[in-house]
Amino acid sequence: MLHRSLKGFNPSEIVEINGLDVETYRLVCFNDKGFCRYYVGLRESVKPCEWAYFSLNTLRLLKEYMGTNVSRRALEKYIKRRNLLPPKYVRKISWRLMIKVMSREMARFIQSRFGELKVSEARYEDLLGEADESYSRYLGYLKELSI
Repeated sequence: MLHRSLKGFNPSEIVEINGLDVETYRLVCFNDKGFCRYYVGLRESVKPCEWAYFSLNTLRLLKEYMGTNVSRRALEKYIKRRNLLPPKYVRKISWRLMIKVMSREMARFIQSRFGELKVSEARYEDLLGEADESYSRYLGYLKELSI
């Protein structure tokens, strides 16, 4: 997903959410809460990704590398050389941390685990707003852990 997101990163684009009658900017930032969400809209994939939630610091990096083509192989080599945690484990760890500060339903929505989540059109917009609030609590929890 990273290589696809960097290559096509287009924060000012207005998009319609797949299957719903909802239009939004691809990038929505909550500066007062310290994070953004970006509509990726990747559903037909082994690992779907509807929304990518990230901190304002990550947004700065995305803008810096916007348009860059990063191959999966190059990323794997970078991770291995620096003995970093592989992305597949980052998702698992973030799940365990998320469910400490938010409901499983919110964590499933944020991580695009739609196979485990039944969402009606009416409920989708509610979940999006609730996820925004929940992610803010998650970032606060991560800050507490890093102290």
